[in-house]
Amino acid sequence: MANAGPTIKPSRQGMFSDGFNLGKLLLEGRAFFALIAIIVVFSFLSPYYFSVSNFLTMAQHVAIFGILAVGMLLVILNGGIDLSVGSTLGLAGIVAGFMMQGVTLHWFGVILYPPVWVVAILACVLGALVGLVNGVLIARFKVPAFVATLGVMYVVRGFALLITNGLTYNNLGGKPELGNTGFDWLGFNRLFSVPIGVVVLVVISILVSLMLNRSAFGRWLYASGGNERAAELSGVPVKTVQITVYMLSGICAAIAGLILSSQLTSAGPTAGTSYELTAIAAVVIGGAALTGGRGNIRGTLLGAFVIGFLSDGLVIIGISSYWQTVFTGAVIVLAVLLNAVQYRRRAKAPATPSNGQPTSPQQGGKARQADAAREKAAG
Repeated sequence: MANAGPTIKPSRQGMFSDGFNLGKLLLEGRAFFALIAIIVVFSFLSPYYFSVSNFLTMAQHVAIFGILAVGMLLVILNGGIDLSVGSTLGLAGIVAGFMMQGVTLHWFGVILYPPVWVVAILACVLGALVGLVNGVLIARFKVPAFVATLGVMYVVRGFALLITNGLTYNNLGGKPELGNTGFDWLGFNRLFSVPIGVVVLVVISILVSLMLNRSAFGRWLYASGGNERAAELSGVPVKTVQITVYMLSGICAAIAGLILSSQLTSAGPTAGTSYELTAIAAVVIGGAALTGGRGNIRGTLLGAFVIGFLSDGLVIIGISSYWQTVFTGAVIVLAVLLNAVQYRRRAKAPATPSNGQPTSPQQGGKARQADAAREKAAG
């Protein structure tokens, strides 16, 4: 009579035997649940919060941070950081305002008033150049990303102050007789009642999501962010990827600068101050790892909406702006802690073989040794 082997009972992986884990669900969907909680709480505290018009207004505010956060996500996926996006946003607005006021060519005795589409393209090119400087410093000269982008942040902000002498460009609407009207289109026009800034955010998010999930560049980006050395040995053009993500981040910052200047109908040299921190916060709240290789567009957008809806909700119920800063900082700290918990749990998760039972590293090692011995005996 054959001896029956020991009976192994399947372990309960959560609240139910089918593997459902409420804690894991709440942890991985924290940005979404936080956004729902914010909407519910502020709708209870204020009768003006829960309305379509207010949601569209708040989404218009979120669009600025959301566009910055999308560019920041690309950099963080690569394992870097970009502290210059706020200054780039301000400089893009300043350059746009400068050109909308008219560009004087003293040698020819003429003043050029470029059309708005030319202004927008040149501002984006400027953002790409700032990103190129960041990328070259980091990829080619091996300057740490924090130091390189911090230095560029000060340089770019200084140029914005020099161009304006510390003043603000106002009345950027243009004049019909000069052919440069339409700058306020980004800030005030709507498409099917949706603000143009929100439409731009959606378009950029879709394009970047497709790039991350459906292109070779997206695979290179995740690979180089997860393990740069292994990616390089696998043939991934790591340096090219690094430079490209910083250029894309600069372009996103320039677009955000154009939208902000259009909304304000003015461009100031201090615009965008500390916006880089808000962008980083949105990416972190969305679940991305600051070490690189982990994150997605969906989470980043949710993080941006969490910050935006929280800030606007505090304004609506009359909370002081100082307390807004405290609450935002607390949310960021909590998000970082939850990120650490989530990725620590993944790192400690035991390997699961084909029979569905968890295997410890020691057991896995013994099994591999046994397999090798059998193969040797058979040979």
